[in-house]
Amino acid sequence: MIPIRDTIPSRHAPVVTVLLIAVNAFIFFLELLLPQGRLEELFYLFGIVPARYAHPRWAQSVGFPGHDYWPFLTSMFLHGGWMHVVGNMWTLWIFGDNVEDRMGPLRFLTFYLLCGVAAGVLHLMTSPNSIVPTVGASGAIAGVMGAYFVLFPRSTVITLVPVLFLPLFIELPAIVFLAFWYLSQLFSGLFALGAQGSVGGIAWWAHAGGFIAGLALHRLFLAPYRQPRRFRAVT
Repeated sequence: MIPIRDTIPSRHAPVVTVLLIAVNAFIFFLELLLPQGRLEELFYLFGIVPARYAHPRWAQSVGFPGHDYWPFLTSMFLHGGWMHVVGNMWTLWIFGDNVEDRMGPLRFLTFYLLCGVAAGVLHLMTSPNSIVPTVGASGAIAGVMGAYFVLFPRSTVITLVPVLFLPLFIELPAIVFLAFWYLSQLFSGLFALGAQGSVGGIAWWAHAGGFIAGLALHRLFLAPYRQPRRFRAVT
């Protein structure tokens, strides 16, 4: 299922949501300018490599800088391909504006980054032996989705369901769409726990962890009720 849009318009300009999308897009275009070797080096240095923190002696032996935890932030702004960045930014655009509405710009930015860090920590805990760098904003965006799940239970998500070669558009309650999404990440993570060593693929537990962080933390960042902007008629 591919979300197309939700049915709740934002009351205020989603400044931080747009800024996050712009920054991620800009960094991705910079990635496209790098040769493959430099790009891999970038991912290893600024993405989350779980074994780097779970096995510090190994990390030191292969040249990772010591006591460097910036990747838990910087990894959120790196993406591995067009589908990765477009999918993440589209999802952020759908759900981020309404959550930012309820939090305000600065609270929303802090919440977003904190959920991303929580997602990275859970990925580290569930895949401590992985030497594959994890990059992407998915964990932080999952936190936004977790907050949306609680804050907008009456919303509807227009969803595209491909049936063979025909696009089928379905209106789903947001709580149904988001619950299905979360359960798919959770069960995929459970199946992936049996994988050994340096496996690649999708960081399912980062997604699940970000969503839970959003559920648990969103109330700490809610702003006092914000009145809709008033427009004065021009005569």
